[in-house]
Amino acid sequence: MPSLIVEPLNTQHFIMDRDDRKRNKNMDAFMYFLSLHSGKNFMCRLQCMFSHSSSSERLSLEDTQQWSQSLERLLESKYGLATFRNFLKSEYSDENIEFWLTCEDYKKIKSSFRMSSRAKKIYEQYIKAESPKEINIDYHTREQIKRNVKTPTMHCFDDAQKMVYGLMERDSYPRFLRSDIYRTLLENLAADATKG
Repeated sequence: MPSLIVEPLNTQHFIMDRDDRKRNKNMDAFMYFLSLHSGKNFMCRLQCMFSHSSSSERLSLEDTQQWSQSLERLLESKYGLATFRNFLKSEYSDENIEFWLTCEDYKKIKSSFRMSSRAKKIYEQYIKAESPKEINIDYHTREQIKRNVKTPTMHCFDDAQKMVYGLMERDSYPRFLRSDIYRTLLENLAADATKG
């Protein structure tokens, strides 16, 4: 996730757009690899995407199997998160994971000015009726957030974030576990493990 530091006043309103562009650029590259490669090639491409990382973490059968333990476990893995985001994008429901991640970033903001600016952007992008990436929440929650954004706190999106997480956990996550992309990864990693 991008680091959230206090930036000069004149660039603060561009931070969310820049973060979204960075996420979308990484996601576009990932989706390109997915569209061109399956099986073993897919795993190689997935690992290559993260090879620039300082972490020595590699995609393994054990880690990939653990994704099926819980949505939380899946989202803790950078490979799991990237694969799940791609799956959601293929279902045209990536606004849920994007909103959830945006909320996680939002909670790390320390500057009240930046929090206010970011809260308004989140509201305009995900909460407001007919917004570009409108999430599926009830009217009461939407109206409560509309009021909260006027004097935002780090918790003003918590209820909506919980709803979206619950929706992903009950709906998208089980479908992901049954998807070809997840099964193919498991099968190929298992085959590699038996070869030793």
